[in-house]
Amino acid sequence: MKIRYSQEVDILLIELSDEPIAYAEDEGQLILHYSQEDKLVVIEIIDFKRFTSEDTIAQLASAF
Repeated sequence: MKIRYSQEVDILLIELSDEPIAYAEDEGQLILHYSQEDKLVVIEIIDFKRFTSEDTIAQLASAF
């Protein structure tokens, strides 16, 4: 599992697998990416700052 945060666009990506992405479902601030076998591959959280504290954002930004 890999976690990446982009401050420039305020998106958190949680990569659960290296499988190729076949399709995605948009759930508002959440985009779920699935493989051909319907396995969840990536979770994308848009406007991540709305869901967490400034301390968490600072920790993520310094980690990446």
